[in-house]
Amino acid sequence: MGSGIAQLACRSGARTLLHDPIPDALQRGLERARDGLQKEAAKGRLAQEEAQAAIERLAAVEDLAAFAPCELVIEAVPERLDLKHDLYRQLSEIVSEECVLASNTSSLLVTAIAAGAKNPERVVGMHFFNPAPIMRLLEVVAGEQSDERALALAHATGEAMGKTVIRAKDGPGFLVNRCNRPFGLEALRLLQEGIAEIETIDRTMRVEGGFRMGPFELMDLVGIDTGLEISKSFYEQSFGEPRWRPSPIAARYVAAGRYGRKSGRGYYDYSSDPYRPPDPNHDPNPNQPGADAEARPAAGGVLERIVCQVINECAFALGEGVGSAQDIDTGMTLGLNYPRGPLAWADEIGLDHVLAVLDGLWEEYREERYRPAPALRGLVRAGRLGRTSGAGFFAYDAAP
Repeated sequence: MGSGIAQLACRSGARTLLHDPIPDALQRGLERARDGLQKEAAKGRLAQEEAQAAIERLAAVEDLAAFAPCELVIEAVPERLDLKHDLYRQLSEIVSEECVLASNTSSLLVTAIAAGAKNPERVVGMHFFNPAPIMRLLEVVAGEQSDERALALAHATGEAMGKTVIRAKDGPGFLVNRCNRPFGLEALRLLQEGIAEIETIDRTMRVEGGFRMGPFELMDLVGIDTGLEISKSFYEQSFGEPRWRPSPIAARYVAAGRYGRKSGRGYYDYSSDPYRPPDPNHDPNPNQPGADAEARPAAGGVLERIVCQVINECAFALGEGVGSAQDIDTGMTLGLNYPRGPLAWADEIGLDHVLAVLDGLWEEYREERYRPAPALRGLVRAGRLGRTSGAGFFAYDAAP
């Protein structure tokens, strides 16, 4: 991630310094950034002279003291709080008090990271999505003490890098990764209950929902072991939020060494190619959702349950002020390739229908994981049912 962010920074016109305490890693990072710029030029995304100018703005430095004149420092060190605290303590003694310190963390709280810095109000999150030079989204995350000046500089830097920038409040998973939690967790619950098999769930989400990958394919790609650790982190940071309880199925797969693609076997067996048969009459274009995506999710409850749970998590995040409705939908489409924003999808389905599905699940299971978000129930109570009523999560022009 560090080399990718450096590539973006020097391409945006900024003098860019790249540092790693391991000399070989520093050299590899420098070469990757330069190679990335050359590849962009070769593909016509960047003029050759622009690529060369960007390369000349990029330099590797062996000592943190070289960062003294910097206005912004972005770190992408391993996700260990002790390492980040040590780095921020060092940087606080080197850079000016006006220099903004940003973390690319995806799993640690920005507020906790900022505790290691002098003047924690200048610490923000800049969560790039992998691969950083290609993915169009950037989350700028406000810790409890982050001031607007630091957030504005991070936001402007992201835009200069060509990113669509969304704002998020600090919390487990920030905005995008938090809102996506039910995509995998509810799929695992469907499997646990024997409602549908892995292949059926994934095929339903691809063909009927318009997703590029089903939840089990995605979990295999990320790594089941990685996903389990993320689930544990969410559950711990939230002090046991039932919606984020880790799945025992994932724990069993990890115990068996079935981590996904990287181990050759996870929810699918990757010893043969392709690992699954092609979908019949399926257009993988994410801008063309499945036939029933315009109306209510169907397909035996699989699509309905997963989509409604995602919508519910988005409504919780909205109600808690983690992000705006537009930022939620932008983040889910650009950051995770959703076929459409979940809140706009909810407005198409009808918020009363989404609420009825969640209330039905609550009545059946009596589990807190299915409690509807107050923001969702409040909109339904106010008569904001979605596009057909003229307003839901978004407002719509009246029909002519």
